[in-house]
This record gives sequence, C-alpha cells and structure tokens, in this order.
Amino acid sequence: MKIALELLAPAKNLEFGKAAIDSGADAVYIGAKEFGARLAAGNSLSDIAELVNYAHLFNAKVFVTINTILFDNELEKAEKLIHELYKIKVDALIIQDMAILEMSLPPIAIHASTQTNNYTLDKVKFLESVGVNRVILARELSYNQIKEIRQSTKVDLEYFIHGALCVSLSGQCYMSHHVGKRSANRGTCAQPCRLKYKMVDASNKTVIAEKHLLSLKDLNNSDNIERIAELGITSFKIEGRLKDISYVKNITTWYSEKLNQLIENNHKYTRASSGKSSKSFISAPEKSFNRGFSTYFFDDRQKGITSFNTSKSIGESIGLVKSIEKDHITLSSDIKIANGDGLCFFDSNNNLCGFRINRVEGNKLFHSSVKGIKTGIELFRNHNQEFEKELSRETVSRKIDVYMSLQSTECGLSLTITDTDNNSVCNQIEIEKEAVKSPERQKESIVTNLKKTGNTVFEVTEIDADEIDFFVPASVITNLRRDTLEMLHNYRIENYKTEENNIVVNNEPYPQSEVDYKANVTNKLSQQFYQRHQTTVKEKGFELLTNTNNKELMTTRHCLKFEAGICPKHHHTNGGFSEPMYLISDGNSFQLEFDCKNCLMKVISTSK
Repeated sequence: MKIALELLAPAKNLEFGKAAIDSGADAVYIGAKEFGARLAAGNSLSDIAELVNYAHLFNAKVFVTINTILFDNELEKAEKLIHELYKIKVDALIIQDMAILEMSLPPIAIHASTQTNNYTLDKVKFLESVGVNRVILARELSYNQIKEIRQSTKVDLEYFIHGALCVSLSGQCYMSHHVGKRSANRGTCAQPCRLKYKMVDASNKTVIAEKHLLSLKDLNNSDNIERIAELGITSFKIEGRLKDISYVKNITTWYSEKLNQLIENNHKYTRASSGKSSKSFISAPEKSFNRGFSTYFFDDRQKGITSFNTSKSIGESIGLVKSIEKDHITLSSDIKIANGDGLCFFDSNNNLCGFRINRVEGNKLFHSSVKGIKTGIELFRNHNQEFEKELSRETVSRKIDVYMSLQSTECGLSLTITDTDNNSVCNQIEIEKEAVKSPERQKESIVTNLKKTGNTVFEVTEIDADEIDFFVPASVITNLRRDTLEMLHNYRIENYKTEENNIVVNNEPYPQSEVDYKANVTNKLSQQFYQRHQTTVKEKGFELLTNTNNKELMTTRHCLKFEAGICPKHHHTNGGFSEPMYLISDGNSFQLEFDCKNCLMKVISTSK
C-alpha cells in the first residue's frame, strides 16, 4: 500500500480555507469561535461546517484547534464545543490541555498540538500510549531526533515545514504573560520575542549590542521534503493562521508542487486527498512574508537562523544599488519592478529602511525620498504590487476528473458518472421518443453539452455516449448533466468517512514523577489527568501564579552565547565575559541561564 502524504495548510477563515484546498492542501487547520491559540482567528460553526463539506469533496480534512489551556469555568463550554464540532464532521481536534482527555468525548480524532511540548521521545511515547491519533512534533527537532522518535513509535507524526518560528519551545513560553498578562498558552501572545534587546554580562559589559536578539528567521524546508518523508513524517505543516490569503495560496501551491514532484519520482508515495489543483501564477516563497529563511535545527545547530536586524518581513532580494540620483536609483539587475512596489534595505547601522516606488523606467526606480541608501547596498522587495494583485483574484482552482457514460434505455436515457476515486452515480430519466433527423450531429451536440461542468468541482476527461436515434432536447441533457453531477457531489460528501479516535483511559506513568507550572495545569481535569498518570502536580499553571519572579519564561535551543562566538562547546572561550548574563529592553531585564549539556538557553524572570 502506498504511503499517503498530507500537506496541511493554515486557514484564518472560511475563504482562506477554501483557497488552501484549491491550492492543493490535503488538510487545513482552523480555529473555532473559542479556545484556539490564535485568538484573532476564530470562526463560527456554520463557517467551519461549510469548509468541512468543501474539503470532504476532495477527501481533504479539516482539523480544528482547541489548543489553549482551559480554566475551570471553561471546561463545560469546551466540551460542548467539541461535541458540536463532531456533529459537523470535523476530522480532528488539535489540543494542548490534557483536561480534554478527561472529558466525555465523542469518537473524534485527537492530535497533540506542538503546544504540548513534544520535544522528547518519552513525551511522544506517552502521548501514543494514551491514544492520541497524531503528535505534532516540536519545530526544534533535528533529523536524527525525528528519526529516533519514528523508529520507536507508531503514532502518526506531523512536522512543520514552513513559516514563522517561535523561539521558545512551544507551550513553554511565558514571557508575554509575565510582561503584559497576554498569555501565549491562551491565544493572546504579544510576541515580546520580536522586540529589541541588548545582552550584557554580570558587570554590565555589552556582549551583543541592542538588536532583535530573540527574533528568528522563518522556516523553509523546501529542499528537505524528500528527507522528511523518508523519516516517516506523513503530515507536512505550514504555519500561518494569521497570514493573508496571498501567503496561503503562494506557499501552499509551492509545497503542493514539491510533494507532487516527490511522488512522481517515488511511486511508493501518494497524496492524501483527491483532485488536481491549477494556478495562474508562479509560486515563490520569497515573495510572501518572510524574515529570511533557514532550516532551523533540522540539520543540527548552525549559524544563520536569526533575524537580529529586524523582526519585519524583508521579502525577496532584487539586486544591488548600482547608482544613486536625486529622484531615482539604478538597480544592478533586470528584475521587473512595478509602480507601488515596497522596497527595503539595511543602512550602515543595520536598521531596516523602506520606501515605495513611484515610477519605473527599465532598471531606474523613481521614488519620493530615501535616506541612508548607498551604492552597493542590497535591495529587497517586501511588497510585490503585481504579485499581490494577481493573487487577490481567483488564481487557484481544483477539479476532480470524471468519466461519463450516456446510454439510451427502453424508456429514455441513463447517465452514469464515475470519478477518479471510483465513486459512481447513475441517473435515469424518461423521455418521449421522437425520431431525430441526424443522430450523428445530435451526438456531437450532446457530447459538447455534457462537457460543460460549469462551477462544479468536476472536470470531464472522457465521455462514452450512444448514438441516440430519438430526439433529445438540449435542455434535457443540460438538466440531466446538472442533476447527476449534483448527485455525485452529494455522494462524495455523504460517503466521506472520518477517522475515529482510540483514546485509552489508563494509568500509564507520565515521563516525569512530578511537574511544575510548565505542565500548564490550570483546571481540575488536567490535575486529575496527571494524578491518574502517577504524577505529582507541584504548582498550578503560570497564568494562575500570583508571583512569577524567578521563573523560566522561555526555554530555547537558540543560544546567544553561540551567536556571540563565546560558546564553551563550539568556540572554547567565554570572550572575557562574566556570568550571569542578562537581556535588557525598555525597562525589562531578564537573566539568562545556559544549559550547555543539553544545548538550551533559558530566559528567567529575575531582574538585574
């Protein structure tokens, strides 16, 4: 049996979800009206139901995020929502709070969100033992770590391949709540990791001058798709539930084509859904929002994963500044630039500066005013006017191939339509038979009519039509075709089978004998879960603590000692700096601790 590969795309709302499906996604993930880790991306049940029906037409799936931690007064509401989602045939829930596993659940598939901190083999094995259908792996995991997990487990694995990176281990970041009471685990992260910080040592000596020291480049695993598939990952996830629709179309079509190329070259794989996507543009990840790209830790620790100079999108490199005049600059390349394009560059102080193009003459770019630009500086385009305009239109579509067979019967006509998945419907009608003058000409007209599938998701690839010796009005064929296609449309939705869960109520020991606030226990059911799994809960979740000083606000594989060239493992020097070290920004200071044995950096709420 072939291995089905799933491209999983983000959906901010119904429109974006349909666009993702049309762009080639095998599944989409979307937030419900509450309890999603992106509070600004909630959706009504009716919209989710419509998306479910549309996705299921293509055997594509819809996963709904219930991946915030819950308070006691929200448990009943969350459980009710889960039952409502099951009724509209949502394919799976993406959860963070273990309280959900203690609820009276319908038989809906459960995916353990990356927010459950799926960073170790022991954690993945535990989640498998309690019966979750899928584990979404931590973004920080390397090729070898994933390989170890895959070889030791059988649970379905999902892995991020593209998009923005949280610098902290997911589910373990408390900085936003500590600074401004906006909890990342409650869907309201203020992204303090994207602010500017300077790093100083114990004597206040500057280690790294003020930059965006916790800001990372975006993930792009375009070149690793085959390697990830060979590891045994079956779901390839794109980040971006808050991104715009052009991002969804561009990035989804890009990776859909990558998977198609892989399948074309290796026949042991197949796509997890049906239908063929088409588009009217050339996909290019660098043309969508990005802070530059890296593969993060997929090939272990390496330089070039940070975006120290800006936390904003820089877009695509378009060349160097060849010359500068009063009202225009000349570009070194012949890349096409349009009026209204947004360009940017880093000045001599590495500050990101931007400007708009008013007029273009060849490689001469006219502008109103630009400060700090010099010849030889690299230019980036972070707003591509023509590309955005093109993607705002109906630029993607998805069709299912069908075969039609029209035959005459004793009482009239029979139309059978069979799709590429071997779903078949037959529609028979009675018609008064009157002689026709030219059966051959009528057959040509009938075949032409049958090919007109209009706004349906179907595309006719073959028609087998009898030469009918009685007169058939064109309107009869039109109605027969329309009604039979509607039958097939409904048949595909009604006969779609969702995966059921296999949650196991057991006492399997949790990997740790005791847990603290980082277990995110904020309600009685999650407390009950850990107790049942033989774990002592030492303290409540961070959001319920009255004193958050001296707490780890963030744990990350991104190490500022490594970036500063003073890592004892890699550089064998401390650079003359003394510890402890601190991050300082706008009146806030945080102590840094370095777990060199495990190559982790921790941000502590202790002030300098």
